[in-house]
Amino acid sequence: MFHWNNIREEQFSRLIPSWKSCKVCQVGFSGKLVAMLDRIITFLREEAVLCIAFAFACASLAVSGDVVQAPAYIDWRVIALLFCLMASVAGMRVSGILARVAQVLVSGDRTKRLVCFTLVAMPFFASMLVTNDVALIAFVPVATLALESAGWQDDLVRVAVLQAVAANLGGMVTPVGNPQNLFIFTTYELTTADFAAALLPFGCLAFVLLALACLTFSHEHASVSLAVDENAIDMRRFALHAALFALSVLAVMRVIAYPIVLLIVAAALFVFDRRIFAEIDYALLATFACFFVFSGNMANMPAMQELLGGLMGDHPMLTSLISSQVISNVPATVLLSGFTQNWHSLLIGVDLGGLGTPIASLASLIAFRLYMHTRGARAASFVKEFAIVNTLMLAARVVLYAALFVRW
Repeated sequence: MFHWNNIREEQFSRLIPSWKSCKVCQVGFSGKLVAMLDRIITFLREEAVLCIAFAFACASLAVSGDVVQAPAYIDWRVIALLFCLMASVAGMRVSGILARVAQVLVSGDRTKRLVCFTLVAMPFFASMLVTNDVALIAFVPVATLALESAGWQDDLVRVAVLQAVAANLGGMVTPVGNPQNLFIFTTYELTTADFAAALLPFGCLAFVLLALACLTFSHEHASVSLAVDENAIDMRRFALHAALFALSVLAVMRVIAYPIVLLIVAAALFVFDRRIFAEIDYALLATFACFFVFSGNMANMPAMQELLGGLMGDHPMLTSLISSQVISNVPATVLLSGFTQNWHSLLIGVDLGGLGTPIASLASLIAFRLYMHTRGARAASFVKEFAIVNTLMLAARVVLYAALFVRW
């Protein structure tokens, strides 16, 4: 029969760690656990929309019980086109060309008003081609460097807010400017002329109002310096990804089949620029997939069909706009598209809905996060400025919508 007393001390020490070793193990285990929890919390905070989308998808599957149909709800064409566009845009950003363009436009003896207007105009026009979030990732840091070099750090909060608004409103003008635009353009098989006719008036008004907002900055002069490493500019990379971007746009316009373009982009990245695979926003792709599953399940529930179908039938633009304030305009687009064929009101509603609350557009959250990493950043100042600017801009666009499309 086995007894603990039969084990000699040295044997025991080999079988069971000493108290000191146990404490070390405990500390090491605790440290790893804390680090793991910290990574989980960071992920939940930075990818809150993805986590919410995943939770919604799982909840809808639990209610419907139709797990087998989940992949069929995903619009793989939209996912593939988003991948191609994000990859090519990421490559152009990494090439350093955007930073070089910013240097040419901003550096020199300038007035504060001109510098701030230029910093706001850059994401407005860039977002039409490289999407609103990429425009902010590229140009909010440029604004930080430019204003700090001139000693105008106190104006950064207003410039960052105006840049967020500019990226959202500039991106609404083109099918590739915002993710929701790409989805609506492909889902409803729109023409470029139809798309432009719906949103161009809002884009023109946006530019005028942004220019007027920049008049609030003074005429103070300063020497603005924006250093760019000439050796870091990679023209070959830019040329490669500009070509891939052109192919992606042709796929969006249905000139080239999207599976062919997807294959070309993936092969080009693998052969010439594998680094860009790490630059793609896979969280956004996963978010779209989750909301496709969620909206597909919701569309097949009789109660949801009656509720959302009624709201989108009676007040499509208003329903789209308000929904964007609560769940952000991208998921609102995917969800509500299953309940209406009125693409016009849906498109305007979700694009205007990018203004308002901080969560109405992912681009606004990106601008806030970038601003908060600057020296002397104040969250309260950003939120206050954001609320004032967004309220005024949204009100002006609702008035324009009423003037253009509402019959009194």
